[in-house]
Amino acid sequence: MKTRFTRREIVKQSLALTGLGVMGLPEWQIPALAQNEELVPFTDVPDDFGRQAPGSTIRLLDIRDIDGPYTDKDDFYTVQHFDQPLIDSDSFRLDITGLVDQPQRLSLSELRGMGEIEIDAGYECSGNSPRVIQGLASNGRWTGVALQALFDRIGVKSEAREAVFFGSDSGEETVDFRGRPYEIEQPFARSLPMTDDAFASGPLLAYALNGEPLTRGQGAPLRLIVPGWYGVTNVKWLSQIHLQENRFLGKWQARWYRTLWAEERGGETIWHETEVSRQRIKSVIARVTRVSNEHEVFGFVLHDGTSLQSVEVSIDNGPWQQATLDRSTSNPFSWKLFRFRWTGASQGEHTIVSRATDVKGNVQPTADELAIKQTGLEDHAQFPRTVLIG
Repeated sequence: MKTRFTRREIVKQSLALTGLGVMGLPEWQIPALAQNEELVPFTDVPDDFGRQAPGSTIRLLDIRDIDGPYTDKDDFYTVQHFDQPLIDSDSFRLDITGLVDQPQRLSLSELRGMGEIEIDAGYECSGNSPRVIQGLASNGRWTGVALQALFDRIGVKSEAREAVFFGSDSGEETVDFRGRPYEIEQPFARSLPMTDDAFASGPLLAYALNGEPLTRGQGAPLRLIVPGWYGVTNVKWLSQIHLQENRFLGKWQARWYRTLWAEERGGETIWHETEVSRQRIKSVIARVTRVSNEHEVFGFVLHDGTSLQSVEVSIDNGPWQQATLDRSTSNPFSWKLFRFRWTGASQGEHTIVSRATDVKGNVQPTADELAIKQTGLEDHAQFPRTVLIG
């Protein structure tokens, strides 16, 4: 049986293994506060932030409390549209239906028997934004069975074009057809195209987070994890996978998670609608601390797995300066932690901002540059923070 570790035990073990080159790094790269280190207050955070969330089905992460590569299971952000079903692990069965050679009804133990893998993956809700101080984001080590291993076992028919993932959470929804509303009971569901591109990140049927069984809020006993994609794709309380030839048109796929953006072409505005899928590159400053007369800026980057070229920080609209990436988060789909040493800070309020660039040349845009996007999802604009130096 595989030994299970909590996040704090994983971090502790990582430091102990530094000399062997296994996960571990020098202690300064784990961003816990030192004994003589003081937090510098942000002036852009409401006093009650972190103690309440904007809804009963939402849990925010207070990003000022990030203290290592992995987000604790009880701090991991949570969003869902319906209820949080309570499912017994022993009686749980995953139905595999549709265009497969061998339809299956698999128990959790049968899934575990297909081979266990682990993937580090950080992601955010596609609605994450400055409005919630970027608190709809987290990072974890997921354990489960590779989706491809399941498909290899059951056999996929050549005409299958989409895999649809249904959760056990459901509710009554209004479906509009030509102006006429229909009230129907509908589970939460999302689909992935059956393409090499969609499967390149190695989707996972996960049953553990940071070495411990999934919590109810994180989709126990089984959920989908698609590294590098926005959180909506990672269906929780997974109950069925259905392979089909036609495009899946459920509400949460076809209409709800779309981005509307404008393109100026020949003096005319052309409107486009695109589907929320892969994460767009985003960096966020999470904390500023002070030791004597020096300050350290700490933050994280979320992206689709494309290697980063740089993370830079600007103070009070000054020149961009290189930040240092923490190698403990070098796994392709993990969030990337960074730090920047700020010297010579004067008393008063200051504005600091970060931007990330990947090796493909994608640069995190400013809010003005992102103004072509008309809807609130996929807000990956630079996030200026204001701090008060005493």
